[in-house]
Amino acid sequence: MEKIVECVPNFSEGRDDAVIKEITDVIEGVQGVRLLDVDPGRDTNRTVVTFVGPPEAVAEAAFRAVKRASEVIDMRRHQGAHPRFGATDVCPFVPVSGLTMGDCVELARAAGRRIGEELGIPVYLYEYAASVPERRNLAKVRAGEYEGLAEKLKDPEWKPDFGAAEFNPTAGATAVGAREFLIAYNINLNTTDRRYANEIAYVLRERGRWKRRGNTEPLYYKGEVVRFPEDGTYPCGPCDFVGESFEALAEHYREVHGGDLRRRYEDLGIDPEKPSGPVFTDGKFTHVKAIGWVIDDYKKAQISMNLTDYKVSPPHEVLEAAREEARKRGIVISGSEIVGVVPYAAIRESARFYLRRMHKSTGLPVPDLMETAIQSMGLRDVAPFDAEEKVLGMPRVPGPLVSRSTFDFVDEVSRDTPAPGGGSVAALAGALGAGLAGMVANLSVGKGEFDEHYDVLCSIAERAQEVKDALVRGVDEDTEAFDSVIEAMRMAKDTEAERAERARAMEEGYKTATRVPLGTVELCRDALVLCKEMAELADPEMVSDVGTGGHVAKAGAHAAAYNVRINLRHISDEGFNKEMREKVSALTAECDELTASVVAKVEEVLGG
Repeated sequence: MEKIVECVPNFSEGRDDAVIKEITDVIEGVQGVRLLDVDPGRDTNRTVVTFVGPPEAVAEAAFRAVKRASEVIDMRRHQGAHPRFGATDVCPFVPVSGLTMGDCVELARAAGRRIGEELGIPVYLYEYAASVPERRNLAKVRAGEYEGLAEKLKDPEWKPDFGAAEFNPTAGATAVGAREFLIAYNINLNTTDRRYANEIAYVLRERGRWKRRGNTEPLYYKGEVVRFPEDGTYPCGPCDFVGESFEALAEHYREVHGGDLRRRYEDLGIDPEKPSGPVFTDGKFTHVKAIGWVIDDYKKAQISMNLTDYKVSPPHEVLEAAREEARKRGIVISGSEIVGVVPYAAIRESARFYLRRMHKSTGLPVPDLMETAIQSMGLRDVAPFDAEEKVLGMPRVPGPLVSRSTFDFVDEVSRDTPAPGGGSVAALAGALGAGLAGMVANLSVGKGEFDEHYDVLCSIAERAQEVKDALVRGVDEDTEAFDSVIEAMRMAKDTEAERAERARAMEEGYKTATRVPLGTVELCRDALVLCKEMAELADPEMVSDVGTGGHVAKAGAHAAAYNVRINLRHISDEGFNKEMREKVSALTAECDELTASVVAKVEEVLGG
């Protein structure tokens, strides 16, 4: 899977377009980085920039942006409505695909260290990258803002994580962190009445709403607000329990509602010792911020949301809860809208959710999954939705070989050129084997006799798509693997030193060219595992397809193994050669055993 990280730095300049462009120019100057959005705010005097790319490239672009911001922004002259304490106020790294939050934490810490040491800017780590729990909350890290930073740096408890504890008057300080992907998600209503949008927004959002009694159906806001009584008792927000003390209510809240009431009160700004004002009910979802508004261009009210952790509160679950709340109020959800971009993992899980509700296979090709999610969530309701542009980290197979038509590809193989050769054909054979396993699993889902195997079939189909896609990418990767060998062959060889360097480069190139087909053997083995699992379940009318899948996957494995072995003839590193031979021998033996199991099952069904 391609490694993609998002970076969303906030700069303390939102009015001078020339200054903003100087910063974004250095970001775009880093190869591999894609600038997604530049959002300046005049009132806040702040610009939010979003870009994505491979981890190393994104980290480099972030450093260059912080450096340029420190050169073109003078915090001594900055005024704005948004809290801030530096020219680059915050710089979070966000995992999108192919890497974990832990990877982004390491990325944030490395970037923070470089900013502190090379630029002389105090750096505080926050969110998942925080060095201590007290610094996880950005608001606490930034408390006092720029105006209080000089004094803050004198406090030993607020020594920066990187950089000297010295006030930088022009650049201030920077908070560098790692956080989950924020999805800007709007749900559309078939009305222009904002009250309905707010009604549902308050039910969904983590903050919840004022607790009310009486005339709350169908419109909750018409009920009477419940306030903390003056007798010192503590009403519970989600239910009718009343505690004699905060401790009694906190224990009830923990046992019955599974929450931390003290933290809840802190978030709401309620003093646990002397609570006053309205009592709050809980919202349905954590990590959801929501409010209602009306978009005149759409002629619709919208529930506008930020989903700050889609793994906890995914968009499809929030949407389905909104649909239920809308039904109670006699209105309809006409669709939804993703503002900006969304991780592939979020859309994939939404597609699988709706496929499971339909009792359809969840192991479909990527384009089919995307279309299922788009239609089920109504993502084209108010604007076009192009998955290629909107979905980050979506698996793609852009290689020139696999993009050809079948006849064209076979023609290309047959020409008097060395590529595509056996390695590419091996990868294609393995992909077809995995594809056939997935096909039989998908065809089995929905048939009554297979209902009890639904989860197993979906698992086989999902894994088959992943293996198939990896092998399809291998068609081009095998050809590209020889690029470093060819480059080495073109190196100068006039002197002894040049010849030695050329020989070293060629050997490293051949090692790379060896690891690629070894990966193909491993993937063909994975395809055979799927064929074996499917052979045990397949309808007798489809065992021939499973058997065919097994045979072509085995052929792919042995063909790729040939490519491993032939490359070893050009490598003098005996340790490497021994390791590769042992691995490929064990893998092909495993493939033979798996194929034998598949064939035995097929022959058992076919007879004779």
